[in-house]
Amino acid sequence: MKETAVTANLLSRLPLPQPAEDGDKDQRGRVLVIGGSLAVPGAALLAATAALRAGAGKLQIATCQSIALPLGLAVPEALVIRLPETEAGEIDPGAGPVLRERIARCDAALIGPGMIDEDVAAALTASILTCDPGPAFVLDAGALGRLKDLKGVLARHDGRMVITPHAGEMANLSGISKSEVSSNPAEIAGETARLLNCVVALKGARTYIASPDGERWSYSDGNVGLATSGSGDTLAGIIAGLLARGVPPGQAAQWGVFLHGEAGNRLARARGRLGFLARELLAEIPSIMAGFDQPLPEVET
Repeated sequence: MKETAVTANLLSRLPLPQPAEDGDKDQRGRVLVIGGSLAVPGAALLAATAALRAGAGKLQIATCQSIALPLGLAVPEALVIRLPETEAGEIDPGAGPVLRERIARCDAALIGPGMIDEDVAAALTASILTCDPGPAFVLDAGALGRLKDLKGVLARHDGRMVITPHAGEMANLSGISKSEVSSNPAEIAGETARLLNCVVALKGARTYIASPDGERWSYSDGNVGLATSGSGDTLAGIIAGLLARGVPPGQAAQWGVFLHGEAGNRLARARGRLGFLARELLAEIPSIMAGFDQPLPEVET
């Protein structure tokens, strides 16, 4: 099946929901970012900031108790939830019930940035996803490793989920080699979307997006500078912020991948293709979205 290219022209026909001028922050949605560890606290910071830059109205960060205070100071816009942690400095899986209660009051949740220990992350993810269906989810990084074991749990959420693996994470998730993923990414993204009943954004030089109902899209207009530490955390956060605003999962993945790629293009023009930082992508997002407020010229296809 041929993929539809994700372009500005395509997205101009899929406008993002806009709050009323007299609306409050609740109208723009509440997002919860669950992640971070003693070794990688910054991943949660990047993802959480990205969710706000994508337009979410309220932000909560749930992370290890030992890094909660510094994260709260680094992201003063967030309510920060201190969670018990393992001896290795990961979120303790026993935090699941607390997080399920929090998620019930949110519009979207992101699980995974900065979570390193696959066993611990898998146990926490499994516990969280037993929550009542309703909020949308993004699963990234540490939350991806054991998803095939959670097919029944994922099915309860009726497709309101986006996963954002790179080729290595997809290989681990699927039980195949990275070279197999790289040789047939579109088909593997599509099959995984169907199997797990979620939207898949398989990241790479060309990112493949697939929905459970068989639709496929691809984006290849970014640049090599996006292949940098923390870049995936920013993408996951952008998608989570869009979901919190009420954007459907497939559309949120398309918009998120485009905004992330275009932010990289702007930085490449301003600074050079190599050397810009993932954190610098974030400030570009609002102006890119604002550019869609004006009608785009018709493009012949």
